[in-house]
Amino acid sequence: MALIESNLSPGSESFQANRAHMLQLIERVRSYEMRARQKSTASRERFEKRGQLLPRERLSLLLDPGTPFLEIASLAGLGMDTPDLDKSVPGGGIISGIGYVSGIRCMINASDSGIDAGALQPMGLDKVLRVQELALENKLPYVQLVESAGANLLAYRVEDFVRGGSSFRNLARLSAAGLPVVTVTHGSSTAGGAYQTGLSDYIILVRGRSRAFLAGPPLLKAATGEIATEEELGGAVMHTHISGLGDYLAEDDRDGIRIAREILAQLDWDRGQALKPARSWQPPRYAAEELLGVMPTDHKRPVDMREVIARIADGSEFLEFGENYGSATVCGHFKIEGWPVGVITNNGPIDPAGATKATHFIQACCQSKTPILYLNNTTGFMVGRIYEEGGIIKHGSKMIQAVTSATVPQITLYCGASFGAGNYGMCGRGFHPRFCFSWPNAKTAVMGGEQAAGTMVNVTEAAMARKGQVDHAKLEAMRSQIIERFDSQMSVFTTSARLLDDGVIDPRDTRAVLSTVLAVCREAEAREPQKMQFSVARP
Repeated sequence: MALIESNLSPGSESFQANRAHMLQLIERVRSYEMRARQKSTASRERFEKRGQLLPRERLSLLLDPGTPFLEIASLAGLGMDTPDLDKSVPGGGIISGIGYVSGIRCMINASDSGIDAGALQPMGLDKVLRVQELALENKLPYVQLVESAGANLLAYRVEDFVRGGSSFRNLARLSAAGLPVVTVTHGSSTAGGAYQTGLSDYIILVRGRSRAFLAGPPLLKAATGEIATEEELGGAVMHTHISGLGDYLAEDDRDGIRIAREILAQLDWDRGQALKPARSWQPPRYAAEELLGVMPTDHKRPVDMREVIARIADGSEFLEFGENYGSATVCGHFKIEGWPVGVITNNGPIDPAGATKATHFIQACCQSKTPILYLNNTTGFMVGRIYEEGGIIKHGSKMIQAVTSATVPQITLYCGASFGAGNYGMCGRGFHPRFCFSWPNAKTAVMGGEQAAGTMVNVTEAAMARKGQVDHAKLEAMRSQIIERFDSQMSVFTTSARLLDDGVIDPRDTRAVLSTVLAVCREAEAREPQKMQFSVARP
C-alpha cells in the first residue's frame, strides 16, 4: 500500500498552539476523573474499619495483573449532580469497563460505593444499560462487584424506576445468551437492587457484609410490624445456608474476588489465543505524540485527516478508495496490528459524490467482512442550489441507509466537528456504532452556534420588518443567547456526560483503544456461546 507522506510541521506555531490546546483539554478530562477517584478514596477509613477494600482496590484484584482495562463512560453525569463543574463528581456512581479476568475478556461493572454508599448518580442507570448492551453485542461474560444503596430516593423519578427494569431484563438476557453473569455482593443489594444479585448465574456473598433483601428492617417493621436484624433478614450466611440465593460464602472482599476469579478460570471459554493468531506488523512511521497537534483549535479550519491515519495505521500505509471522486470524503483501507480496517473520514462537508462513494465503500466492506472506522470531522452535508439539484438529500439518504444496514462492526471516533446530518452519515451515536469514543476537542451539534443564531435572527428580523418595526437590540440579545446555548452543549464535557459516547480518550491512545475494541469485535464474531431458551435460575 502507499505510504502517507506527512505534511505536518511539529515545529510550527500553529502545531504548537493546537498541541497546547489539546493538552489543556486532556488535563481537564483527567482532573474530572481524578475527582471521582479522590471522592471514593476519601472513604478509606470507613472501609478499613469494616474490613473492606475500596471499589478500585477490588477491581485491581479482580483483573489479571499487567493487562489493560478499557474504562467506559468515565465522565457520565458530569455537571448533572451539580451545575458547578468545579464540584461535580462524574462516573454515575459506577466503575465500568472491559478487562481480563483469569484470561477471559469480560465486561466489568463495579459499584463505586465510596461515593454516597454506591447509590446511582445521574446517568448511572444509562451507564449500566450501555455496558450491558456492549456485553450482549460483543458476547462478553459480565462480572459485577455489587455494593449499592440503590436509587437516591431524594432524587426519585418515576421514569428511572420504570427504565431501571431494563437493567434486570438485560441480566436475564445475558444469561440466556450463554454469557455467564458472575457477581460478588460486597455489601447492600436491597429492594429492587436485590435482583442485581438474584439474576446472576454465580453469586458470591461476603460473611458479615452482604445484605440482600426486598425490604430492610425499617421498611419491614413499617409494612408488617415484623422485627428482624439485617443479618437475619438477608445476610450472607442465611442466603448461602437457607434461602439458596448465594452459591459461595466468602470470608471477606479478597476472598470473594478470589472465588470470582476461580469461577471464571474453571469456565471452558475461549481465552482469545485461537482467535488472535500472530500477525506481523510495523508501527506507524509517525509518532502518536504528534496527534496532539493535528486538529486545529477552531473547528472551522480545514485539516487533512490523512495526517491522523498516518499516525494510527500500520507502517503509515493507506490504500485510498476513489481518491479523485468526492475527494472531501476520504475512504480507504489500512491495518491495525495486522488486521484490516476500512476508514471513512472527512476533509470537508459531504457532497453528493462523497456520499455516493461512502455508500459504495460501506457495501464493499460488508462484502469482505471488514470492520469500518468513522473518523468524524465534518460540518455536515453540503447545502445550496447546485447540491440540491445534484441530489444531496437522495445521496445522503443512501449513505445513511448503508450505515444503518451495515453487517460489519462499525466504530466511531469523534476527532473534530460532527455537525448536522453529517453526524448521522458518519455513524453518530444514534446509529448504534459498536463502540464510540471522542477526542477531548470534539464538538457535536445540529449546527454551529453562529449558524443557528444567524438563521433565527434572519427569520425574526424578517418577521419584525413585516410588522414595520425592527428591534436591533433584541436581535443582538437573541443572537448571543442562541450562540451561548449551542456552544455550551457541543463540547465533550456535555456530550460524554450524557453517554453520547463511550468515553473521552487521549489522542495518543487512539491506536491502542482501536486495537482493543477491534479485537473485542473479532472475538465476538468468532464466538458461539451456548444459547438457552431461558436464563439460569436459582434453585
